[in-house]
Amino acid sequence: QVQLVESGGGLVQTGGSLKLSCAASGRTFSSSTMGWFRQAPGKEREFVAYIHWSGGSNTYYADSVKGRFTISRDNAKNTVYLQMNSLTPEDTAVYYCAARVARNSASTSAGAYDYWGQGTQVSVSS
Repeated sequence: QVQLVESGGGLVQTGGSLKLSCAASGRTFSSSTMGWFRQAPGKEREFVAYIHWSGGSNTYYADSVKGRFTISRDNAKNTVYLQMNSLTPEDTAVYYCAARVARNSASTSAGAYDYWGQGTQVSVSS
């Protein structure tokens, strides 16, 4: 069992920055691909970014956030981060982290992830 707890959400003005954190319990973090997804009101949950269990530069981003968001991980702290810069009102959503455990391949599909956090609200005002 893996528990994920997100933090760092809040209200920010257009052009501002936020850094989300997701703390994971359990011993499987280092072998898990970690993803960030988001869901805006009335919309489906969408992929934002993932970082492969091997870490480093093995990351992938949705086109909508590429160049603005950066995903990273600290295996010693069992934590994954999402640095969000140049935020716009279109980034307003509940952000979720997710874990895909013990699979070599990564995925942009929500259905491919095994565990989810409770979400943290990010609101960007114009």
